[in-house]
Amino acid sequence: MIDDLRETVCNLHAELVRYGLVVWTAGNVSGRVPGEDLFVIKPSGVSYDDLTPESIVVCDLDGNLVEGDLAPSSDTAAHAYVYRHMPEVNGVVHTHSTYASAWAARGEAIPCVLTAMADEFGGEIPVGPFALIGNDDIGKGIVETLTGHRSPAVLMQNHGVFTIGESPKAAVKAAVMCEDVARTVHISRQLGEPLPIAQSDIDSLYDRYQNVYGQRSHL
Repeated sequence: MIDDLRETVCNLHAELVRYGLVVWTAGNVSGRVPGEDLFVIKPSGVSYDDLTPESIVVCDLDGNLVEGDLAPSSDTAAHAYVYRHMPEVNGVVHTHSTYASAWAARGEAIPCVLTAMADEFGGEIPVGPFALIGNDDIGKGIVETLTGHRSPAVLMQNHGVFTIGESPKAAVKAAVMCEDVARTVHISRQLGEPLPIAQSDIDSLYDRYQNVYGQRSHL
């Protein structure tokens, strides 16, 4: 199970590159090991081209290295805090994607002015507090901001994007969509003031996308 998850998480890093969400080695994906107090995460400072399933490291929920020959990501403490405090989360992603990070640099939430935002995020993409890397502070900010919020993405002030999901793939999707809407809303703001969407319509769009959109099992 851990080997399969390592392969999945390794391959998902290629999606960060493909969608232009990361540069050099800045960014990471992690995934919770089902039924265990463990998660897997990218090793620190390793090029995406050099990542292999074997290089993905295993940590416990306190962020301690359990298995692997390389040092875990510098964001490991933040990922670990999220897994400890949000048991429904099975995947976490961090990027410094350009447009979303530009909103974070201003400490400004991305307003829900697109139906795609209502679908995916259920409202605005919120801003979390400024926090220094290396301890639980970033993780605390993520959890405090996203608890009770529909959004699977948070803009950590002056830093970048963290996303959560029911799987690593879902968290990657949220990171991709976060950057996409951040770019579109930014461009809209250059042209004028974006038009708000009524809360009742946001609620309706979110419910449809989460519960009706796509293929459904008929079992």
